[in-house]
Amino acid sequence: MNIKSVVFSELKSAPALVSFGLRSLVAVALAFFPGEYSACSNCFPTSAAIVVDAKTGKIFYSRNAFLKSQPASLTKMMTLLLVFKALRSGKMSLRTPIVVSKNAASQQPCSLKLLAGDIITVHDAILATITKSANDAAVALAEYLGRGSEQCFVRLMNAEAKRLRMYSTIFMNASGWKNTEQLSTVFDMAKLARELVLTYPEYYSFFATKRFYHNKKCFKNHNNLLGNRGGITIDGIKTGFVCASGFNIAVAAKMKSIRLIAVVFGGETANSRDRYVYDLLCRGFAHSMHMANVNYHWNSGKLAGAKNNQQLALDADISADTPSMLGSDNVFGEREEKTKQSGILNKVFKIHDKEHEGVHPKKMRICSLLEKG
Repeated sequence: MNIKSVVFSELKSAPALVSFGLRSLVAVALAFFPGEYSACSNCFPTSAAIVVDAKTGKIFYSRNAFLKSQPASLTKMMTLLLVFKALRSGKMSLRTPIVVSKNAASQQPCSLKLLAGDIITVHDAILATITKSANDAAVALAEYLGRGSEQCFVRLMNAEAKRLRMYSTIFMNASGWKNTEQLSTVFDMAKLARELVLTYPEYYSFFATKRFYHNKKCFKNHNNLLGNRGGITIDGIKTGFVCASGFNIAVAAKMKSIRLIAVVFGGETANSRDRYVYDLLCRGFAHSMHMANVNYHWNSGKLAGAKNNQQLALDADISADTPSMLGSDNVFGEREEKTKQSGILNKVFKIHDKEHEGVHPKKMRICSLLEKG
């Protein structure tokens, strides 16, 4: 075992709340070791976010909506979408047994620590993928549908992405494990999330699972926002992290008759990411009660002319050859003041935007601690 492995092994066994001084010291030490972790000190993901109405497709907020980044375990949303499609078509059932291959068993954490030859049902593999963000379970599902090949399944993923007009997305694996060629945008991930919510309601409820039990072990969902918070019910969908992207999340939430979808890339920490996306949801729900009719169509065609650092205008139409863009990050606009005055969720507006303005990392991170779904 080399020095770097020893350092990471010790750090993993340390308490979760390791002081920043120790983290910084270890990070500086690791900078002297070549390899995947030392490079992470130079990773500064730029935050991106989008909030849309799930039913109508109206966009309430966007920031760097077309900035490409690694989706991390949000990739598993596509894996699960294809599983749901197979379940509906009868190609598999929730009770279908899957034999774990050597490739699936060799996947890096997070995992269930399945062994080659183990058998897991589709039901349990789905819940493991959603809650534990288990890479071995996700790959086992992929290989079953890909006739024994994860890469064959990846081709199905990319074909489905093309069908959904996720034009900025390319998948390279089924788990979201780090790959510099696996890229997406919050815009595309919102499309994918919306497809899960609207097209597969009979299976979407799996995403609200808070705990999953397997082999007498309890696995807690990485999505700590699940449940009812201040009248907002969050019932999905997926979290993710790789060093190159930061902390990502796609959430779906309901308040009365309104359902919103929000996607964030590039959180500095899981907690700051969660606060940011919840803030956006609160603003989105408040704003949706006051905004005028805005036509925004997700499915009408390819969006052309969009650049990474531009924001969609509220009246943008995805079928337009040259869509309108915003130069400002805040697209809640003048309605926000009216919302404050009306008292709807006004507490959330006490949170200053500056708190989340730079959610990209300002400190060196220890990726062996954080490299998880």
